[in-house]
Amino acid sequence: MTPLTPSKAVLHLGLTGGIGSGKSTVAQMLVQGGAALVDADAIARQVTKPGGAAIDAIADQFGAQFIRPDGAMNRDAIRALVFSDPHAKKNLEAIIHPLVAQETQRQALDAAHHGHQTVVFDVPLLVESDRWRAKVDRILVVDCSVETQIQRVCNRNNWTAEVVQSIIKTQARREQRLAAADWVIFNQGISFEQLREKLADLPL
Repeated sequence: MTPLTPSKAVLHLGLTGGIGSGKSTVAQMLVQGGAALVDADAIARQVTKPGGAAIDAIADQFGAQFIRPDGAMNRDAIRALVFSDPHAKKNLEAIIHPLVAQETQRQALDAAHHGHQTVVFDVPLLVESDRWRAKVDRILVVDCSVETQIQRVCNRNNWTAEVVQSIIKTQARREQRLAAADWVIFNQGISFEQLREKLADLPL
């Protein structure tokens, strides 16, 4: 993947945060303010949907049982596998990440072509992936306590605390994200309007 070239006209902003931090809410607020959004999770879902670019390679690598009858990747089965097998996780990433990188680059160039001054890269694993730091100009971390993460995701997804904790363990530690951040928004105990005000205070 060709590195994104920093430009005075276009700010490449890496946006990340742990599950339940409110990262997606912040992303939508940035879009409402005129930014273009490149959503790595959405792209990953696109390449693993029926007919997606990753499906054949996933079936070859892991077996047909990891593809649903409708032709999409069986996300529940894959999630259980990669949580228990780090080697399987690396194999899955080797399939999906290059496809996501290619589409990410295409969308970023398209956004710049259409005059967006800020391109937001919504990347859950931004801190965990060494390649992303060189591809963004600034990193914005949406932060909250681990207890708040668990409560929000349990309420939102109707998951058990144990399931949420297992996902949190696969992500960077809160301290790692904060250490990598250029800007931090503490999204806990505040209203949507207060969150919007915190965003407005950033030098975007």
